Amino acid sequence: MRVLQLIDSLDTGGAERVAVNLANGLSQRINGSFLCATRKEGLLKESLSRDVKYLFLNKQQTIDTRAIKVLNKFIKSNNINIIHAHSSSFFLATIIKMFNNKVSIIWHDHYGDSEFLKNRKYRVLSICSKNFSHIVSVNKHLESWAKKKLKTKEVTYLPNYTTFSKNLSVTKLEGLEGKRVVCLANLRPQKDHFTLISAFKNVVTLYPDWTLHCIGKDFNDKYAENVKLKIENLGLQKSIFVYGGKADVFNILDQCEVGVLSSKSEGLPIALLEYGLAKLAVVATKVGECGNVVINKQNGLIINPIDSDALSRALILYLEDKDLRKLYSTRFKMHIQKKFSEVSHLDRILNIYKNSATT
Repeated sequence: MRVLQLIDSLDTGGAERVAVNLANGLSQRINGSFLCATRKEGLLKESLSRDVKYLFLNKQQTIDTRAIKVLNKFIKSNNINIIHAHSSSFFLATIIKMFNNKVSIIWHDHYGDSEFLKNRKYRVLSICSKNFSHIVSVNKHLESWAKKKLKTKEVTYLPNYTTFSKNLSVTKLEGLEGKRVVCLANLRPQKDHFTLISAFKNVVTLYPDWTLHCIGKDFNDKYAENVKLKIENLGLQKSIFVYGGKADVFNILDQCEVGVLSSKSEGLPIALLEYGLAKLAVVATKVGECGNVVINKQNGLIINPIDSDALSRALILYLEDKDLRKLYSTRFKMHIQKKFSEVSHLDRILNIYKNSATT
């Protein structure tokens, strides 16, 4: 079995992390593991195993003849028989199948706005879905949607998993040791940093020595500009720090006590799993699979989205109760290791590959 992970970029997003994790994990379990970044490289390139054969296409437009030829040649010369296409890369995978019908396509749906699926545009996706052997959905909303809207017979809900290298150690966070909260989320509207900033304003009123650290890609757009402007307008420049995308995730989380996600919509955020592996106490919003990953008041705290008061109360509860932080963080780590392990995930992916390669 020879499998190519196909992804638009290697920026530090959830879909990108999944593609890299799969390529690395599979490199020890199949004959050939490959990864192709179609449009852009990024920080996650540093995380790729040397056992993964890598291709960067530098695709410049939707239908790029040169890129199609290069990828098709790469697939044929390496005898790749399965393309695992992530997110929007399904279109390129479909074009490749026109030239090589023996290749099977697995499409991985990481759609982050799963709370707003009625707004999703999917005409091209629906047409292409006739060529998919299997669809993998990162939450149950997406699984149900795919079964109703797309033309692929086999659809499976498969929760994400994560793993990260402990070798990288570059970033030194601001603030006091033992008094840091982290938000691992790209600067995108669905992540709703504004609710988090408002909540943290309440937190620092009572606990001014605690700090919030926002890690995630800065797209240098209006949303990112407004996030920074709100921090400035609330006078929180010495309490909230924005770092941009970083590759040394474990090193960063290891410097923190609490992990938070304030999203309005999610699939199954990799950040939550990383919080668990890093043994952080967690607060997340009740969107996507967050409530199923973080079981409220058993291994973490779940609140409603767009509720800064509830979020500040949850954070303050952790800050005031170190024993509760320790209890929930210990339980959450055990939960993640048991339910979202690399071994069980790869077993299920391999089973999907085997069945798809014969269809």
